[in-house]
Amino acid sequence: MPTQVRTIAHYDLDAFFVNVECLKNPKLKGKPLLVGGHSDRAVVAACSYEARKFGIRSAMPMRLAKRLCPQATIISGDMESYSKYSHLVTDIIRNNVPQFEKASIDEFYVDLTGMDKFFGCQKYSQELRSKVLKETGLPISNGLSINKLVSKVATDEAKPNGQLQIPFGEEKSFLAPLAVEKLPMVGPKTTELLNQMGVRTIKTLSEIPMEMMENLMGKSGIELWRRANAIDDSPVVPYEEQKSVSTETTFESDTIDVRFMQSQLIKMTEKLGFELRQQNKLTGCITVKIRYADFNTLTKQCSIMYTALDSLLIQSVKDLFQKLYDRRLLVRLLGIRFTHLVPGNYQISLFDDTNEQIRLYQELDHLNFRFGRYLVMRASGLL
Repeated sequence: MPTQVRTIAHYDLDAFFVNVECLKNPKLKGKPLLVGGHSDRAVVAACSYEARKFGIRSAMPMRLAKRLCPQATIISGDMESYSKYSHLVTDIIRNNVPQFEKASIDEFYVDLTGMDKFFGCQKYSQELRSKVLKETGLPISNGLSINKLVSKVATDEAKPNGQLQIPFGEEKSFLAPLAVEKLPMVGPKTTELLNQMGVRTIKTLSEIPMEMMENLMGKSGIELWRRANAIDDSPVVPYEEQKSVSTETTFESDTIDVRFMQSQLIKMTEKLGFELRQQNKLTGCITVKIRYADFNTLTKQCSIMYTALDSLLIQSVKDLFQKLYDRRLLVRLLGIRFTHLVPGNYQISLFDDTNEQIRLYQELDHLNFRFGRYLVMRASGLL
């Protein structure tokens, strides 16, 4: 029995943060708009299409962006609003499709395989786009093909607020004339390497023998060759929203040593922060738990600006601990829980971070991921 051809739709909210800000303040519509920190050392978290005409891109230093477009309006990020609208879109998609994957705060994959005989996949995906726009006011673009890879590239080509279907059998010819950097997983360094080899289009990349790509880049070379040839078997992973991440520690002996307890809180916070960043998640609520020697257990929580940055998380944890701890009593256990989790990463959350801070955290996480979770940590967490 022949294998059924898949039909995968990809949806991406156009300039998501910018359009949310325009919904909140319609006067911003049509203007060069930058979302991010106001200091020269901050980075651009998002920018409007009007700002992109000046060469501005996400993750660009704000100093450079202001130089390219001095008349741009700069707005601090509001993750609470972005999370709210992301949930609205998620609920619309959840209620209208059989299976979907939420790839980020503003990006979705939908498996429409088998629906052609009932509705027509292109028509159905178009109706879903229209429904999102009508019910949220947010423009969303859509690509449709036999796999996630080609659908995502099609969405990028359809932006802004467009739809593009790649007919079965035309996947390679669609990708062929595009620049290599249009392929997912091809960043600036890989682009530079390929360009030095004379490889500028996906067609040229697809014609390089797979063995040569493996010798050049290892397993990544094989995957890059597969993508250039429009091969992608990855499934649409059903979306299940994670409710929380948490950790706790029970001391070998009850203690009133505040410095020791604070060091343990720092260590636990770093552990959870690392876990959030590995999952591309942000937290908007922190809970600290104390269990005293008499087994009386108390908790205190606070809402925060959505983040996965250790320095902000640690400060909030310390503040909660100070409000919660009764210095006259021995402590048996400490616990921390992060809730109100949303998809997100450095560039879309750390609006007041500097480029240097972002690179530092990325390098630290890279070391801990490669060599062990606790290879690099704050000295204050080692008491």
